Amino acid sequence: MTPVRPALDPQLRDLLAEMPLMSQLDAEVLAHLRRLPAAPVDSLLADRRVDRREVTVPAPDGAPIALSIFSPENAADAPCVYWMHGGGMVMGDRFSQIDIPLEWLDRFGAVVVSVEYRLAPEATGTTLVDDCYQGLLWVAEHAAELGVDPARIVVAGASAGGGLAAGVTLLARDRGTPLIAAQVLICPMLDHRNTSTSSRQFSGVPGVWTREMNEFGWRSVLGGRTGDEVPPYVSPALADDLSGLPATYIDTGSAEVFRDEDADYATRIWAAGGQAELHVWAGGFHGFDALFPQARISATARRTRTEWLARVLSPDATA
Repeated sequence: MTPVRPALDPQLRDLLAEMPLMSQLDAEVLAHLRRLPAAPVDSLLADRRVDRREVTVPAPDGAPIALSIFSPENAADAPCVYWMHGGGMVMGDRFSQIDIPLEWLDRFGAVVVSVEYRLAPEATGTTLVDDCYQGLLWVAEHAAELGVDPARIVVAGASAGGGLAAGVTLLARDRGTPLIAAQVLICPMLDHRNTSTSSRQFSGVPGVWTREMNEFGWRSVLGGRTGDEVPPYVSPALADDLSGLPATYIDTGSAEVFRDEDADYATRIWAAGGQAELHVWAGGFHGFDALFPQARISATARRTRTEWLARVLSPDATA
């Protein structure tokens, strides 16, 4: 029996009709997708007065982790957005969806740092989240050099990057460092079990990200791990304790695979006494505001996210 699905926002539906979609992801398709042109970061920087710096930091196993640092001129005591890109844990690079945090550089004078974590299936287990955490440690340790206020470091990411941001935040809480002021989780990939109602609703049909594609992504990153072998830092929905987390923003679409796991994560933060803001955008598919920022619902979602961040970074600011 075909499950009933929430309808797409009419404008998004029309835009999506022009985009090639698929229902499955495999090694051959992934190899093709990885060969597609990279995100055009230079065009995004062309009209911005931004200092760009590239650094490499060692992972715990010695592998190099690239960080791209985008700073407003003469940054001093600036907030920092530490960005983790999307791509299902298996594709993308540190410039993917970078237009989102660059808007926060424009609005808040934030220093944006984006991390090139290793991808599955070449890297598995905690490698991806460990790479992201190691990069964050470097940022915190070099805050003064970067012109960053260490009390205003925000971790943020979209899709797989949102899941990694959640895992990094759990790691930082459990290890006691570094201080994270807030986490922004955009349609985050949080639960490897892939058993929610929303995951079943978006199965067997072409889409931006389907249940079958999600299964491939998780299978790639878990590398055969099952049950108790899966750490909550990799699949944050497994974390028993969501207390002690920083202010959290979660948004998702009503018409996407991650809807239910994202709503559940916010609910569990509230149950633990934490502060979370949750937005489920009616008719939004996975990654709608990154793919089609010109759509009305996308502009509203991005503006709402930015207004929340303004309140978190400066409680007296008028959002």
